[in-house]
Amino acid sequence: MKRMTPLKFAFFGFSYALLIGAFALLYLPIVIIFLLSINSSTRGYNWQGFSLEWYSQLLFNFANPSSDLVLFREAIFNTIWIALRSTFFATIFGTAFAIGIHARDKKRRLRMMVMNNVPVVNPDIVTGISLMVVFSLLGFALGETTVLLAHIFFSIPYVVLSVMPKLKQLDPHLYEAALDLGCTRLQGAWKVIIPNIRTGIIGGALIAFTMSIDDFVISYFTSGVDFENVSIWLYTKMRNPQNLNPTLYAYNVLIILITIAILFTINRRRDKKEIPA
Repeated sequence: MKRMTPLKFAFFGFSYALLIGAFALLYLPIVIIFLLSINSSTRGYNWQGFSLEWYSQLLFNFANPSSDLVLFREAIFNTIWIALRSTFFATIFGTAFAIGIHARDKKRRLRMMVMNNVPVVNPDIVTGISLMVVFSLLGFALGETTVLLAHIFFSIPYVVLSVMPKLKQLDPHLYEAALDLGCTRLQGAWKVIIPNIRTGIIGGALIAFTMSIDDFVISYFTSGVDFENVSIWLYTKMRNPQNLNPTLYAYNVLIILITIAILFTINRRRDKKEIPA
């Protein structure tokens, strides 16, 4: 067995230290939020004992909740309801757009993909202000409807980017064969194209949902004064962090656990399909 030279040892030591530092930077905030969610302290970050009170208040305390907790629950409902609806419409429109783009010739396809990628690389603050101006010029009152439209708008390009690679892998003769066998164009798309790009559609829907539930900047500029999601609610509270309701930490931990469960389920199903019977 060859002995490791001091230079190689130093290189591997630096590599592992960098890896540990990267993981700490990514996961330490999650650990801190988890600890805060089971801390009985109502203010500050001093540990005062283990407690599941904040989970209980968030999930079960509906009898006499504080006004702050009511507003927080309303913000959670707004966030999830907007995310679900925007994901539904963005997935449908994004899949249809991806199929339409893929059907064009190479030159037009490249042009349309460039147009599709502009909202992706555009800064959120520019997109938010632009949408706010457009809604105001069209006479839309800023609120839930404009937030929903804005989320659909910025989610569609991500669905297109997720579906396009699956369309490129698709055998172009399958659709023509379906038409030759008696399918209409709509039936051919539904029975042949959609099943073969299903994983791309699901991936695009998950990205759209994540982008929507996590958005702040665009929501802030298109929400007006009568509508709040969790990020806007948190922004108003951060002016005085001492007034933060600890149920916020419990909510964040639950979102993280649900995300991990979804990813674990998807990976398990994919691994089962890849393992030969």
